[in-house]
Amino acid sequence: MCGLSGEFRFDGRPADVAAVTRMSGTMCDRGPDGEGLWSQGPITFGHRRLKIIDLSERGAQPIVDADLGLTAVFNGCLYNYRELREELHGYGYRFFSTSDTEVLVKAFHRWGSGCVERFAGMFAFAVAERDTGRLTLGRDRLGIKPLYLSGDRDRLRFASTLPALLAGGGVDTGIDRTALHHYMTFHSVVPGERTILAGVRKLPPATVRTVEPDGTVTDHRYWHPSYTRSALPDMAGAGPREWREAVLERLRTAVRRRMVADVPVGVLLSGGLDSSLIVALLAEEGQAGLSTFSIGFSSAGGERGDEFGYSDLIAAEFGTDHHRIPIDDTRLLPALERSVGAMSEPMVSHDCVAFHLLSEEVSRHVKVVQSGQGADEVFAGYSWYPPLAGVPRERAAEVYAGEFFDRPHDTLAGILTPEYMLRKDVSGEFVRRHLAAPGADTALDAALRLDTEVMLVDDPVKRVDNMTMAFGLEARTPFLDHELVELAAACPPELKLASGGKGVLKDAARALLPAEIIDRPKGYFPVPAVRHLHGPFLDMVGDALTAEAARSRGLFEPTYVEKLLAAPDEHRTTLGANALWQLGLLELWLQAQGV
Repeated sequence: MCGLSGEFRFDGRPADVAAVTRMSGTMCDRGPDGEGLWSQGPITFGHRRLKIIDLSERGAQPIVDADLGLTAVFNGCLYNYRELREELHGYGYRFFSTSDTEVLVKAFHRWGSGCVERFAGMFAFAVAERDTGRLTLGRDRLGIKPLYLSGDRDRLRFASTLPALLAGGGVDTGIDRTALHHYMTFHSVVPGERTILAGVRKLPPATVRTVEPDGTVTDHRYWHPSYTRSALPDMAGAGPREWREAVLERLRTAVRRRMVADVPVGVLLSGGLDSSLIVALLAEEGQAGLSTFSIGFSSAGGERGDEFGYSDLIAAEFGTDHHRIPIDDTRLLPALERSVGAMSEPMVSHDCVAFHLLSEEVSRHVKVVQSGQGADEVFAGYSWYPPLAGVPRERAAEVYAGEFFDRPHDTLAGILTPEYMLRKDVSGEFVRRHLAAPGADTALDAALRLDTEVMLVDDPVKRVDNMTMAFGLEARTPFLDHELVELAAACPPELKLASGGKGVLKDAARALLPAEIIDRPKGYFPVPAVRHLHGPFLDMVGDALTAEAARSRGLFEPTYVEKLLAAPDEHRTTLGANALWQLGLLELWLQAQGV
């Protein structure tokens, strides 16, 4: 895990080394163990390193292979790098390090941009070819590793974080009105290539982008599960037992893959099904002395702020070296401000501050953790999935929006000022197009495809990456192993919806976990003080929404803001989120970034 950055010029001028140096300098937290810079004519790469594999300086980046004429920067981990290394040895390649980055370079030379299809892992990378002058950018299948872009006809810049691009300068920081519509409607998710800023875009997941010296761009999407029963012929006619066994075996492989490291690996243990199952499988692999970590907060609004009872049960069951991390309210407000500063994009979920505080504590003990993120999207664990069962495909978008969207398009006219209000329901159109795309046997299959390819990438996955990397902590997510996702995509929806959601996963867990964990009510990272805004938390939001920067920007109707501030707990989105926090977080983020 690291932070990469770079510039590629198309106008015959040399790349701006000073700008890339500034960009790289903003990502010290992502890569506290080293830094590197490489420049040649129109291309400059910057890199901040977090040492996980090959702790020697031979694994430093940017990595230059003069014999092959390739230079690369890489963020992530190739879990199958040892197997690929052996295969490449067979083709005559010789290695000067034991890093997975060098494996990426050799694999790119051998197989071109198609090398990504051989990778099992999370990654974002840039490769410069000396002989052709070409630049190739790539991102992993589930978008676990970020890659932000900005530029014009003269240049392209890229970085692991959006604030890094701002540090480089020359970015259009106007508000993208389509992105704002998504933020206010699509549960604060800004999908696709857009960000809230008009001048910053994202490389989509599962995409390789080839950039020629003249600026010509070609994209190739290399992975797209079909969400059909026919996608896995080997499972044709399989019953619940066969699916249960197949899921457990794939998850075993996913967890085992994510043990690869030259430093210890811990687990973020919430006490829920997903993280508990990871602990059980690591114990099954014989990992002794496993460090596990749980966080809890003070209660507020009649809502309990910790789930220590469940995490303690799993820690005792598997004999882990368990760390309880209670957080009192005096730590919460400063951490909330810091977590906003660590966001590459505005992220409303109060899980952000929980992950931020948890990561701060965990990073004192380990540099790598496994996390249960993604299981709910992959195995249908959320409340909006059951209403889609049996719904005709032509009604899928209507039902999905009614369950998931924060509010209907028409209500935005009373929230956004006329300057930022769009006539078209762009969020509704986006969802309708996605759900109507070929593949996906049922409405539920289509919704799971949408959430896995879009919502998962631009909400929980981004949240975990940003908050853990703020402390140089690498988070690995076995439920987002691409082969497990492919299996889950082909699994009959009724098996996923069983037992109140994630049925096939719960069945797979029964041989490993106590029933109290499997059959417990669904949990989450509760941060009651954010869900129930009061005291200094309310003051912070109110100050942001009434600041001169907010007034001059004029995103929101003043009368609507006043109404929310007068009754902060009374106004909720469809899924129960605090509407005032949604508005306040956006302004807090924009102001934190100096926009």
